[in-house]
Amino acid sequence: MQRKDEKTLHLRNRLGELIKNTRINTTKLSANKFSNEYDIGNGNMSRIENAKVDCKFITLWKIAEALGMKPSEFVKQLENKLGKDFKLIDE
Repeated sequence: MQRKDEKTLHLRNRLGELIKNTRINTTKLSANKFSNEYDIGNGNMSRIENAKVDCKFITLWKIAEALGMKPSEFVKQLENKLGKDFKLIDE
């Protein structure tokens, strides 16, 4: 079972929002058409965008490329969305 603490959920939500908004603004494709075109499982894409599951790194890489971005650029956008003080691990 996946961990569902507050920080993880916050990260999942921001990631899902970023993927969905970027997908809509960049490709104008529905989640189903996008996932079919780029060989990402339909259900998986929906669960990622709706923050139901953790996104595997390899899937994030594939999504970033499908959106015309380097994975590092996509992660930088996610970091900006989360804010400079966001950390999953408390010090």
